[in-house]
Amino acid sequence: MRAALGEAEAALQRLVDARVTVTEVLAEPSCVVAEPRSAVAGSVVPHRAEGREASVLAPDYERIVSVLESEAGREGVRCQQLAVALGLEAVPAKVEGLRSKAKRLVERGWARQVRPGVFTALAAPAG
Repeated sequence: MRAALGEAEAALQRLVDARVTVTEVLAEPSCVVAEPRSAVAGSVVPHRAEGREASVLAPDYERIVSVLESEAGREGVRCQQLAVALGLEAVPAKVEGLRSKAKRLVERGWARQVRPGVFTALAAPAG
């Protein structure tokens, strides 16, 4: 019963992640536009640039970056540890959602993956 519930939660989380990804792809402008002044939940993760602070990120992503920049994140944080640090249950659905967000932060220059599944903050913005 627990295995079936775990599989159902993982499937639901994959659907949620897919929906977020589709929303982001459809929301990305085809040309350069002015930056948003403040981020809201579900907004696109902007690329990191010189002088850009984590406050431009959506709240969930900003919290992830703050954990990665903390003392605990200096050596790198696994997604299960990240879930616990953010006050979430370390269940597969939550961990995989965080892994997806952490990878998106890596792609956009806000974090780096030091080894598979281990993430940390960048020392300086990517130019």
